[in-house]
Amino acid sequence: MGFEQELFRDLMGNIWNKKSLMQQEMVKGARGESFAVQELYRKGPLTPSQLASAMKATAGRVSTLLAGLEKKGQIAREPDPDDRRIVHVSLTQTGKERAEKQRDDMRDAVCWIFSQMGERRAREFVELSKEFTTYMTLCMPGKPRPTPEEVAKAFSENTQEVA
Repeated sequence: MGFEQELFRDLMGNIWNKKSLMQQEMVKGARGESFAVQELYRKGPLTPSQLASAMKATAGRVSTLLAGLEKKGQIAREPDPDDRRIVHVSLTQTGKERAEKQRDDMRDAVCWIFSQMGERRAREFVELSKEFTTYMTLCMPGKPRPTPEEVAKAFSENTQEVA
């Protein structure tokens, strides 16, 4: 077995078998209110169908989720002035405060982890993570592997985004 297969097994073991509490919370949040609040915070008002697409969820699931957020006073729904069939969902001040608290809590947790790793290792980890995720955007299971030109283009775009 080559080092690639050995590292794959180790990586998958860490990701799937030893999920940390933070990873579990992040995964749970990606399917629920936390994700919706963050998406609205980052992008501004969205339609329920745009939110469903971002969440990879059904319209029914998003409708239920939005009803809960509305009941908590974290979102507002307003009809589009040009087409009243379209509804825009936006965060209220309470929703914005929730989004900011979620981000602050995540930042504080990750910064603590980085402090435990030390600056050199934390910087190296972030750089390697950027490289790994760039490759992941190119290489899908069951699909052809990217060409050297596609890889070069992706890394070029990744460098431009950071600059």
